[in-house]
Amino acid sequence: MSLQLNRTEFGNTANAGNVLSKEEVMQLLNDWVKNERLQLHMKQVAYLMKCWAAEKEQLNEADQWRWEMAGLLHDADWDQWPEQHCRKIIEELEARNIDAEIIRAIASHGPNHFGVEPVTKMDKMLYVFDELSGLVHAYSLMRPEGYAGMELKGVKKRLKEKSFAANVNRDEINDAMQRAGVELDAIISFIIAKQGEVV
Repeated sequence: MSLQLNRTEFGNTANAGNVLSKEEVMQLLNDWVKNERLQLHMKQVAYLMKCWAAEKEQLNEADQWRWEMAGLLHDADWDQWPEQHCRKIIEELEARNIDAEIIRAIASHGPNHFGVEPVTKMDKMLYVFDELSGLVHAYSLMRPEGYAGMELKGVKKRLKEKSFAANVNRDEINDAMQRAGVELDAIISFIIAKQGEVV
């Protein structure tokens, strides 16, 4: 099954700044995603995106929401339409005249799968957080105290264990870090600090 999108242009640049409201996004999420674990993953990635946009990029609230929205919807079609993953949510957002940068970030969150290279900061950080977020969360589930007291070295140990969270692609994590020019330790620490706040 190929998920290649076979295009590199998404949305219309004239729609810059066009977003859905939080209520509209949550409605779409609840309609499309019935799997609660997947919903949680999307909310966790969205929160990481929002926090990074605010703290590291010093973006205003409108831009923070654009980053958060990309996180909330990046896997929206995976639950019900896995064979159309990425394609269906992209078409939905294009039909709603949403900001092209948000659509492009979603299209590039798995360059090996969709054939779209991450270019912007938003693109690259969505790619960074997507895989690592899942591994850190899997680690939290096997710890009696969850995220409380979680340490960087514990996560890195699990990262080296290929059998742990085996569906998390280690090569993609390394690829994402290199593309974004960020340090693995810093990103893991950031995720540990933030992700436990999402329930």
